[in-house]
Amino acid sequence: MSDQTAASIHYPGLLAEIKQRIQSAQTRAMLGVNAELIHLYWEIGQMLDARQKSEGWGTAVIPRLARDIRNELPEEKGFSERNIKRMLAFYREYRDLGFVPQAVAQIDSDAEVPQTVALFPGEVMLSLPWGHHLLLMEKLKDAEVRSWYMRATLANGWSRNILQMQIESAAHTRQGKVTSNFTLRLPPPQSDLVRQVLKDPYLFDFLTLEEPFHERELETGLIAHLERFLLELGQGFAFVGRQYHVDVGDQDFYIDLLFYHLRLRCFIVVELKRGKFKPEYAGKMNFYCSVVDDVLKHQSDAPTIGLILCQQQNEVIAEYALRGMDKPIGVSTFDLTRALPTELVSSLPSIEQIERELGESP
Repeated sequence: MSDQTAASIHYPGLLAEIKQRIQSAQTRAMLGVNAELIHLYWEIGQMLDARQKSEGWGTAVIPRLARDIRNELPEEKGFSERNIKRMLAFYREYRDLGFVPQAVAQIDSDAEVPQTVALFPGEVMLSLPWGHHLLLMEKLKDAEVRSWYMRATLANGWSRNILQMQIESAAHTRQGKVTSNFTLRLPPPQSDLVRQVLKDPYLFDFLTLEEPFHERELETGLIAHLERFLLELGQGFAFVGRQYHVDVGDQDFYIDLLFYHLRLRCFIVVELKRGKFKPEYAGKMNFYCSVVDDVLKHQSDAPTIGLILCQQQNEVIAEYALRGMDKPIGVSTFDLTRALPTELVSSLPSIEQIERELGESP
């Protein structure tokens, strides 16, 4: 084999490795710049707060400060009067913040917040962009809820717009609420993780369905809006197929929706049902999970999980129906309209207000 031929064979691998190194370095550089910016804003807020307390400065100094920075450092952006006031507010929100490193890889949006760990560790704060911090301060006053969204943002890579959508849909109140037999059919680490990945209810308010509608219309609408559907399902869901065909005993069967979850390392069968949950749905789902385990599951995969989505459910009936099933199955509801808790509705500004506010941030 000539040197030129050998080089041609190995070149794609070399290119892929170099690209990966470049992209990793760019990501680290971006995170580094963001961390410096957030730390700087916090320190400026700290300085202003200290001067106001020690020397009795009022807010009148901020317009002057913004003007002088603009005149003396015209190339620097992000030091408008409004943004400097936000720096002061940022410091006062997190005045006890200690910028102690904590590996971002250890941050898990599904994990409970340990009582011995600060709600806002430095690494979390430094990893979030400034616009995310502004959004969180404006929309969420409860510290634990705000911490949940911070960690979820890092774990899921939410943009500012997606973070806004998650807050408006009260995502923190829906996570881990699924009715299931997971604790009976899966070992503790896996059952806990699966329960946290799923939610109840799922919000499909991006659809335009009106009652009465057919299940096939619901299915078609979800696939037509697959990106929004996957966003609502959560990170890790990979779409495998719709009306996925399986041949069992010379008979044809069709699974409504089939997914593979990258984090759970298992297939997830989703069945869509109009109206109330019925006990017989559990038996059919148990059958589908068995088939997928036998036909599609790799030996390294975790057991297939079933998720029945219906409009209404009685938890007692669902629990009895699932108890006798030997496959891990969950039952959740779905809503076609968004219903928010009263206290959250009153605290949320309009989209127009958010856009006006954030439009002035750097």
